[in-house]
Amino acid sequence: MKTKLIKGISLIFASLLILGCSDTDYEFGDLAAPSNIELHADIVGADDENPYGGGSGEVVLTVTADNAMTYEIDYGTTTDPNFVPFKGQAYKRFTLPGVNTYTISIIAYGRGGTTTFVTRELTVNSVYNPDPEIITALTGGDYMEEEGDGAKTWVVDKSVTGHLGVGPWTGSVVPEWWAAGVEEKVGSADCLYSATYTFTQQSENSFTLSVDAPEGAFTKTGDLTTLPNIPDSGEEACYDSYDGGTSELTFGPSTTGLDASTPSTQTSINLVGTQTFIGYGAVQKEYEILEITPDYLYLRVQGTEVGNAWYMKLVPAEEVPAE
Repeated sequence: MKTKLIKGISLIFASLLILGCSDTDYEFGDLAAPSNIELHADIVGADDENPYGGGSGEVVLTVTADNAMTYEIDYGTTTDPNFVPFKGQAYKRFTLPGVNTYTISIIAYGRGGTTTFVTRELTVNSVYNPDPEIITALTGGDYMEEEGDGAKTWVVDKSVTGHLGVGPWTGSVVPEWWAAGVEEKVGSADCLYSATYTFTQQSENSFTLSVDAPEGAFTKTGDLTTLPNIPDSGEEACYDSYDGGTSELTFGPSTTGLDASTPSTQTSINLVGTQTFIGYGAVQKEYEILEITPDYLYLRVQGTEVGNAWYMKLVPAEEVPAE
């Protein structure tokens, strides 16, 4: 009797399981991919005479589409794709000096994982005027007022602690991982101290950097540098296959967001092309000016590894005692 009862309960339970496992139809609705994507750019200061804006580089971007739930956008300001979440409208400041055309890429996400990818071109004018005192200190004279020759040569200052250092790119503004001691690289990386960096003001808004590297460039190799003639592999060291070069440079607002109290001038030196570097042969070409006086230049640049920040302290070459 006990056995029959258990069997009876088992049969009832099995029936419930069978009923509970019956197929259920789910409705996902219309899975049409996003369409009719439109990008509207409100360029600050744009008018009939200034179609690309008044020079601030500021733009309000608005995206609309049918059947879109979320968006990602790449503003076209980096070499590699850099998509970030986008809520349909955002403010963006484009800082590359001059009139430049950016390829804006948008991914619209719809129901059920459907996506639509579109690109649009946007032309923006950005005019940046750095503090004249920065130009005077860096180039040795105010070109416009003819108070100097408009050229000045700098070298890494081996006489002070921290003339080269490294720390995290985010969450820190000091070389907390390593800071070179006085003359630490003498004998092991003499190129760090013998290379010279001459900043020249060619005209009101034209600047160049000339690097003379008689003992080579202090850098890494392969994909961890953009300097020409550097080997595909090898340790961080001096590579005399590079002996210097000249490139244009521009000034722009620093993109790190560091507060002026860091300290930072909130102004960056942006090197054009791959022929030059300052102090350390980093992949990135934006050197933020943390501090500058006529006798001192303190720079910060994103390292060959994107999580690193490198720091360099330089002084005018004329102030280094002859050996």
